[in-house]
Amino acid sequence: DVQLQASGGGLVQAGGSLRLSCAASGFTFDDYDIGWFRQAPGKEREGVSCISSSDGSTYYADSVKGRFTTPTDNAKNTVYLQMNSLKPEDTGVYYCAADHVVCGDYPWRFGSWGQGTQVTVSS
Repeated sequence: DVQLQASGGGLVQAGGSLRLSCAASGFTFDDYDIGWFRQAPGKEREGVSCISSSDGSTYYADSVKGRFTTPTDNAKNTVYLQMNSLKPEDTGVYYCAADHVVCGDYPWRFGSWGQGTQVTVSS
């Protein structure tokens, strides 16, 4: 049973950093493609990053390239979303997801989702 637990959200000032965690249980995360998504108030959910299980490459939304990375900890079966140089437009509820997708083909269609964690970036 695929389960995901996202955590680490909070309030941060613009220009600051935050690291979200996505703890996986019931499966080994490097056997699945792992996605991070976010949903801002009044907007549709959008993909932030997608880690491909086939070759370990990570795809990022243009809006976060150069600012966000996705380090992993195999021992903890955890994927992180390291967010640097945060902007107010990064505010939203962040979700992690797992499935077998084609990261190079957006939109990413993930089937298993964790609960979201709120990120608020103040100006």
